[in-house]
Amino acid sequence: MKKKVLDLGVGPILPLLIKMSWPSMLAMLSMAIFNVMDSLWLARLSPRTIAAFTITFPLQMVFAAIGVGIGVGAGSYASRMFGAGEEDKARRTAGQVIFLSLSAGLALIAITYAFPDYLLRLFGASGETLVLAKSYLMWIVLTSPFLLFMMMANNLFRAEGLPNLSMYAILTFTFLGGLLDPLLIFGWGGFPALGIQGAALAAMVGQVASGLLSLYFLLFRSLRYRIDPRDILPDPAIIRAIHQTGLPSVLMNLVFSTVIVIYNNILAQYGHLALATLGICFRINGLVMMVLFGIGHGVMPMVGYNLGAKLYDRLIATVGVAVRCSTLFAGASSAVILFGADFILGFFTDDQELLAIAAPALKIFISSLVLAAPSIVWINLFIGLGKGLTAMTLMFIRDVLFLIPLMYLFSLWLGRDGVWMAQPVSTAVAFLIIWAWSAKELAGIRRLKGPMDHQPPEPSPLKNVISRSASDEKS
Repeated sequence: MKKKVLDLGVGPILPLLIKMSWPSMLAMLSMAIFNVMDSLWLARLSPRTIAAFTITFPLQMVFAAIGVGIGVGAGSYASRMFGAGEEDKARRTAGQVIFLSLSAGLALIAITYAFPDYLLRLFGASGETLVLAKSYLMWIVLTSPFLLFMMMANNLFRAEGLPNLSMYAILTFTFLGGLLDPLLIFGWGGFPALGIQGAALAAMVGQVASGLLSLYFLLFRSLRYRIDPRDILPDPAIIRAIHQTGLPSVLMNLVFSTVIVIYNNILAQYGHLALATLGICFRINGLVMMVLFGIGHGVMPMVGYNLGAKLYDRLIATVGVAVRCSTLFAGASSAVILFGADFILGFFTDDQELLAIAAPALKIFISSLVLAAPSIVWINLFIGLGKGLTAMTLMFIRDVLFLIPLMYLFSLWLGRDGVWMAQPVSTAVAFLIIWAWSAKELAGIRRLKGPMDHQPPEPSPLKNVISRSASDEKS
């Protein structure tokens, strides 16, 4: 396989951003499509089945929180080390990802099998919904180490300048899972009809295959990591460096999981159709959000590399280009969903009562996408700078200070529709805060001088980012 490593510090920004983002966008879009098809097939079984599937969202978000969070920390650190010429530290980072994915995956399996009923009741399950959700959860958790490794390794490939490898791994997961989904759910083609358990088994096959493929890429196809077996042994200094950015990202995603739990518990009082609506809206909204996250994933290593190489003007220009591209895409997507909501929902269900609830909910959900788009780019700016705590704080403000209280408040005022309204209102308020915070950060970066300047760097809150990382490792 012939591979070309992208140089993140040279060349026109837009073509480079596209090259860094499109594999992630395609991969994440395929993941979103797989999730949509998963929901579509399960919704065909019954509204109660899709409600049970929705109940498991929080635990799936815990998987994502750990995998994406640690992966973001590893990718951010590795990209900064590549930019600073510290190849050895970047290589050891890849070894630690193998150790962290295995240990975290085994811990998730142990916790889930120890407290399955408690967890599902916490997420809002009861009665038949709990039984269906448990039959899905107890299978899907078994392959979590493979899923976590795939998520973590994806960020390493992007940091190296080989985003296509991450795309191949995710496409393997979505292709196999999507192919087996209807076969195992409905018993087509001679397979047994397993219902919601079939959806779990289809996903498990995809997770194992993509995890093994990611490991193959990292060990034998990477051009810069070259892992030594000793790199897999726990290295406290590297783990601490990963967690400086990664742990806030883990917590940030866990907060989102908490939001889903609260969604489930508030909507449970309105019946299983409200829960089914939430699941469908999340899947459709996710089609757009995954593309936006893909752009953000392309931005993060470019920011980290340019910071390490002290190419500050290029860093700022990268963020500006990404904001314009993501906002344009979000606006066009919102228009399509707004005008085609009824048609799109028809693919999921023909239950008229469910459609009557889901159509207005979907339109409310996607109304703030155009504000979420630049916010995602700015969040990835801070992650690329190694400021995971700042990124977590901004997401915490949106979800904990605004979204959760507004869900309760609006539900008391407007009932079920008030729960949907909390999403765009909190996104709009958070947009203003994230915009102001990022504008201040970019103003500080503008005062820095790169290696081509003939003046020493002016004082800036960012001037010691690299030196702090180095001192942390020595400590």
